[in-house]
Amino acid sequence: MTLRGRLTSAFLVVVLGPVLLGAIFVALTVGAVSRERATERLDHAATTVSVAVGALCRQLQTSADAVAVVPAGERRAVADQLVARGLATEIHVTDHDQPSLGRSAATVDPATNGRQDCANPGTATTAPVTALAASAYTGDVTVIAAERVDTALLNRLGDAADVAVALGARVPAVAGTTGRYLPAEPGRPLSLMLTVPASGPTVRYLILLLIVLVTAGAAVIAARWLARSTTRPLGDLAWAADRVANGDLDTRVPIPRPDELGRLAGTFNRMTRELQSYVQALTASRDQLRRHLAILGDTLSSTHDLDRILPVILRTAMAATGARAGLILLTDPADGRLAARCGVGLTGSWDLSPAELSQRRLAPGRGVLGRVATTGTPLRGTSGRAPDEPACDSYLAVPICAPPDEDSGPDPSVLGVLALYDRLDGPVFEDADLRTLRTFAGQAGVAVHNVRVHEEAQRLSLTDPLTGLWNYRYLREVLRREVERASRFGRMLTVLVLDLDHFKEVNDTYGHTAGDQVLGEFARRIRIGLREVDVAFRQGGEEFVVLLPETDAYGGVIVAERLGAAVREWPVPVDPRRPGLDDSISISVSIGIAVFPEHGATAQEVLDAADEALYAAKHAGRDTYRLAERVSPAVPEGHLDAAAATTGGPQPPRHGRGR
Repeated sequence: MTLRGRLTSAFLVVVLGPVLLGAIFVALTVGAVSRERATERLDHAATTVSVAVGALCRQLQTSADAVAVVPAGERRAVADQLVARGLATEIHVTDHDQPSLGRSAATVDPATNGRQDCANPGTATTAPVTALAASAYTGDVTVIAAERVDTALLNRLGDAADVAVALGARVPAVAGTTGRYLPAEPGRPLSLMLTVPASGPTVRYLILLLIVLVTAGAAVIAARWLARSTTRPLGDLAWAADRVANGDLDTRVPIPRPDELGRLAGTFNRMTRELQSYVQALTASRDQLRRHLAILGDTLSSTHDLDRILPVILRTAMAATGARAGLILLTDPADGRLAARCGVGLTGSWDLSPAELSQRRLAPGRGVLGRVATTGTPLRGTSGRAPDEPACDSYLAVPICAPPDEDSGPDPSVLGVLALYDRLDGPVFEDADLRTLRTFAGQAGVAVHNVRVHEEAQRLSLTDPLTGLWNYRYLREVLRREVERASRFGRMLTVLVLDLDHFKEVNDTYGHTAGDQVLGEFARRIRIGLREVDVAFRQGGEEFVVLLPETDAYGGVIVAERLGAAVREWPVPVDPRRPGLDDSISISVSIGIAVFPEHGATAQEVLDAADEALYAAKHAGRDTYRLAERVSPAVPEGHLDAAAATTGGPQPPRHGRGR
């Protein structure tokens, strides 16, 4: 059964049940009242008829006595006069041998010819009663006054009592009537049957049935209307819910009335509108996230520059979580501190330019960011940050970890921290934001790891594995770049070409292992004797090159003397493989010096000039240095002192910039 059917049935039970019970009660009450009224009418009619019959008998007795007491000659006239007045129907005067006037039935039978004597109601005639009689006796005269008992008399009695009066014994009442039998008794010598019609209960029952039917019909109509008006909004809600479940969020439910169902429909419409706005916001966020991920993918695939990759990751993470500001810090391999690499939306002391922001450092293990970097555990909340961290109302920080590999084990190393501040759509960051930020931190970890692997691979491809110095391939690139820079800014560049003296004898005497130790120690002493801006290279074998930016010939000579002394004065300790060999080797170095642009207009010309100067040093007896003799055509005549160019001691040029 449908909801409408159940509501209709419930309404009919609630309404028609009391109506039917009331109708039954009223019917029973009407029947009882009708019976009581009939009984009351019969009681009243019996009393009235008895009084009327008694009065008639007294009237007849009075008439008989009146005739009996008058003289004999006047009796007939008095009798006629009484009959004429209607006091009796007939009066009979009869002579008898009686000594005095009296009332006796001994001489005259009053029941003769169907007369019923009023004085002797128990004496019945053998024939039907046709008259009431009263007798009076005086002397030998009997006076009988009689009243015919006919239909007219019975009708008068019935009219007086408002009943139907019939003469005779007990008979059943006719259908639709109620009767009572009155036997003959003193004062009422007639046996009468009184009947009254029923008080029309059938009509009342029909009226009551009609009322019940009309009420039932009205209840059915009202129940259907009520059920329809109740279930129709529910049906509309069910229909709208199906449409919404199928994805039609534009569906709305009409609000017919401001009742509970109307409020329910209004709530459904408001819920649908909010759901639609949420779906639109999620769709926009999804599209925005897709665009950011596309940008992130393009950036990751097109470059290994962290300064381009990290801002894209940070902005994408902020857009995905609704954060106001964000910060990425990477661990500095040199000292283990956290170095700021990228920041967006920061305020206060962290509102810095990219160059200034890159100088900010945080100690590991301190504050929120330090604990995340040390423990590798994400943190979020509204308090607990260190004073030197960005100010915020809420934060979410996750570690940037290197992708797991066989070497790192189950716990990959922490490369840095990705932190977001102040969620715009809520007071704190939620679990979904943590999962999202973990994803972006994973992307950042992959990017940083790839960049560092790329840088390491590039370094290894440009580094000599034995000495740790840059190799010849990188020498060509750096030399070209430094020559271009010196030419653009009008600076000088000095090139030193160094070659260990008699190195072949070291390999032949002590072996290649000792030779490798000598080369490594020689490279270490070169690095010690240079500035941070100076660059050293292993050109091949035992030959090395040093570039001295913004240095003239005089400065180059000073460096050459310092390097020669560093090599000459401290023998290199080795592990002798054969007995009789020393545990240290004394070595020396020959150095050729050339200056850009005095000795060459291009990188190759300067390098060739320094190489020629090296050979000059070798020919001069080794363990010395020589300044290049060839002068570039681009240098004006007299710019370089030729004597100075050939000497082995430091001779500053006339023009140039000192170290």
